Amino acid sequence: TVTAGSIPVPYGHVIGNEKWRGSEIAQRLQGKIRLIFEDGLGLVDFHLSDRTCILYISEADLVAGDEFKRRLVRFRNASSLGGIVIVEKTQISDQYFSAVQKFVVLELGMVLLPVANQGEASQLITQLVSFYVREQSKDHNSNPFRRKQCSQLAEPSLFRTVQQIPGVGKTKALLLLQQFGSLHRLCNASVKELELVVGQTVAQQIYTF
Repeated sequence: TVTAGSIPVPYGHVIGNEKWRGSEIAQRLQGKIRLIFEDGLGLVDFHLSDRTCILYISEADLVAGDEFKRRLVRFRNASSLGGIVIVEKTQISDQYFSAVQKFVVLELGMVLLPVANQGEASQLITQLVSFYVREQSKDHNSNPFRRKQCSQLAEPSLFRTVQQIPGVGKTKALLLLQQFGSLHRLCNASVKELELVVGQTVAQQIYTF
């Protein structure tokens, strides 16, 4: 499935594809950024913001053939997101790199960033996330109401409580708390207000609950 572009990213977080859980990238990112794993991200490996995501091409992907090209084309055709392609450029995959670079940059018009390994990729992701957080915080800091909402997210019991609502997982719980700031305001929200954050189906489930 192609779900690129359908995942809202909570402020200051990265959403990772479940397949990366336990990987070297994930282990190195833990403690540096707030990483949430989600099933069903489809073609995307990491969502950095509502507008930008990462597609990771490993050394094994390059050696295995053209399947990664089909994946990138499907992403480009299905999504309006800015896709950053991270490619492992190693001694083994180096012979394929110039062809990949031409395909990604010239034919698809996407950004390509080479890395030596997953450790280097994690550093790159951390730097990119820092950049997006700085950009987003410009908007947040100009609004004291948003600042107050963000501080509420530090309460783990509140976060766990919101996750108990049917249809609400970690990502939607964060988005709801960012928008409404407290359980009281969330409980009194109209369906229309909820729809703006989580969409029609889940909004109705929350309202009914």
